[in-house]
Amino acid sequence: MSLRIRFHLDEHIDRDISRALRLYGIDVTTTVEAGLRTKMDEQQWLFIQQEQRVLVTQDRDFIIMARISNDHPGVAYFKQGSRSIGQVIEMLILLYEIYTSEEMVGMVEYL
Repeated sequence: MSLRIRFHLDEHIDRDISRALRLYGIDVTTTVEAGLRTKMDEQQWLFIQQEQRVLVTQDRDFIIMARISNDHPGVAYFKQGSRSIGQVIEMLILLYEIYTSEEMVGMVEYL
């Protein structure tokens, strides 16, 4: 497993966030790129587990899923409209800089 965090952005996360993270050199996938648009949450969850990617989401259902089992690569959650795109980018870069992928396992980080 890579020591660096790799992110997966849920369907409703602005594309500018993935672009900015990539410019910073962070490995990011999006729901659309992964062919998961309109798929059930369980399929997204399976994807992040298989790919060992921290899920960035505004969907509270994933917080519930994370509470059921701490055997997941991590979730970064923020409430829709609570942060600007710039703030979300800054917070995700901070997560990337201070945590390893192993430290994020089972964790829910509220942005």
